[in-house]
Amino acid sequence: MQITVGIDIGGTNTAIGFVDKEGNCLADIVTPTKEYTEIEPYMKNLCGLIADELKKHNDWELMGIGIGAPNANYHRGTIEEAPNLSWKGTVHFCKLMGEYFPNIKIAITNDANAAAMGEMIFGAAKGMKDFVVITLGTGLGSGIVVNGDLVYGHDGFAGEVGHTTVFMDGRQCGCGKKGCLETYASATGIVRTISELLCNSRKPSTLREIPNDKLTSYDVFKAYQQGDEIAKECFDYTGKILGMKLADVVCHTSPATIFLFGGPAKAGDAIIKPTKASMEEYLLPIFKNKVDIKLSGLMDKNAAVLGASALAWKELEK
Repeated sequence: MQITVGIDIGGTNTAIGFVDKEGNCLADIVTPTKEYTEIEPYMKNLCGLIADELKKHNDWELMGIGIGAPNANYHRGTIEEAPNLSWKGTVHFCKLMGEYFPNIKIAITNDANAAAMGEMIFGAAKGMKDFVVITLGTGLGSGIVVNGDLVYGHDGFAGEVGHTTVFMDGRQCGCGKKGCLETYASATGIVRTISELLCNSRKPSTLREIPNDKLTSYDVFKAYQQGDEIAKECFDYTGKILGMKLADVVCHTSPATIFLFGGPAKAGDAIIKPTKASMEEYLLPIFKNKVDIKLSGLMDKNAAVLGASALAWKELEK
């Protein structure tokens, strides 16, 4: 049986999945990332775990390895200055892994691009050539697919929709800029918005009972479900800003569908309806009523691992 390995590198843990062509995860492993301050012992542990699992299954044929990681550069096979990883500088990840798995196709990309690849190979974007995946979490990531291929740009870092500017001199972003989209349309952004709304309104809200440093975007969604007016205002505001910026994305790439993925996306219509309405408001007439906004088809699956695996399968097709 032909399989690929999908690897999702997070700041705390690394997830490894052994995936067949149909997107079935046949086995999975989780190993720490954070405790490794140097890349060499991390790589030895990672590759050792993969090799040990492969030895258990004589009927598996390893075809390729795909990796999703923060600040990953597809063109160079590197992870570069990832803020939440202990290994600083540029790490030549694919080259190092290739020393353990010679003659195996190895590719790496950032986690949002991996999500887009997973959507195309295993998710709701099967058969689509032009679409965008927006990942809503602590930040906002994006994977842009044009004519069936991920957009990487000349330097490997294209598609940073989350760091396009919403407001000049707006909210401070972790990237160092101010007014980035992810400071408004992300789990963190939703919490910042609800905090501002609660301070600037006298309307009753169950969210006032939760300490500010304990508030989460899920709390806001629960309040929304209970008819909380301020929670609804928060989602409407978030959707208005997200939709406005997605209208820009449509102008650039004219996708058939934009898929939302991640924790805040699980709010469903609470986020999709105001986002769609806002996008239509800001679209050029030639684009109006042509672009769908839908939930990812991988919401209840290990999308990060499947996306990394899909990257490997896609590379094997080339």
